[in-house]
Amino acid sequence: MILRSVLVLVLLVGVLFRASQSLRFDLQSGQTKCIAEDIKSNSMTVGKYHVVKPNEDHPLPDSHKLTVRVTSSYGNNFHSAEKVENGQFAFTATEQGDYMACFWAPEHSPPITVTVDFDWRTGVHTKDWTNVAKKGQVDAMELELKNLHDTIQSIHEEMFYLRER
Repeated sequence: MILRSVLVLVLLVGVLFRASQSLRFDLQSGQTKCIAEDIKSNSMTVGKYHVVKPNEDHPLPDSHKLTVRVTSSYGNNFHSAEKVENGQFAFTATEQGDYMACFWAPEHSPPITVTVDFDWRTGVHTKDWTNVAKKGQVDAMELELKNLHDTIQSIHEEMFYLRER
């Protein structure tokens, strides 16, 4: 009986931890918070962030808007935004190593706390490919697939010709 209860509890905790995929953190005005992720070369990366409104009925004040920058360990800039309340980024990592997302809150007197909801996915965990791909990339892929289809078709026809011969 106790073993079964422990097993159910462990299973429930495991399911709940898998469902949690975003990060929420507080950022003091005038401060910076950076989050690093080790990413392999040629891995797809997608990120979304937004400031949690302190009062849903009112628009977000300028004191709660952030500056966000995503860079590689070699200093290459992959995303940059100033005075925003939300945003997203997507890129394919060109080099392996630590990529860092840094959030800056503007100086404010008296000091305030800004709450940020941040979701960063890499590799297989990037699910929403249709929003990431650009039309030019899709058109190029479509053309390549048509070329491959034509090649396969000609090979298929050549095989039938050789069989008949």
